[in-house]
Amino acid sequence: MNLAKVLGRVVATRKEASLDGLSLLMLGIAGPDGKLTGGSVVAVDAMGAGEGEYVLYASGSSARQTVVTDKRPVDAVVMAIVDSWDIEGEEKYRKGDG
Repeated sequence: MNLAKVLGRVVATRKEASLDGLSLLMLGIAGPDGKLTGGSVVAVDAMGAGEGEYVLYASGSSARQTVVTDKRPVDAVVMAIVDSWDIEGEEKYRKGDG
């Protein structure tokens, strides 16, 4: 799993039929401090995440192991919305704290 921040939505009106009905998100890959590393990925949204939220995403063959993405040609999927995290007892992020 990887940590990322939802930057926005991706819209593709023409796509492989097995992708119909899936929401796509543009994710900015984040480090343990929550700062964006400069990398990005487009992922299927299996959780209903919104812009600005931190999420956990899986990539590679693991991305096809959710109910939403089973047997679909995807390489990344949002599979959790992060509420908080801490490192060595220091809280680094809590959802809703700006």
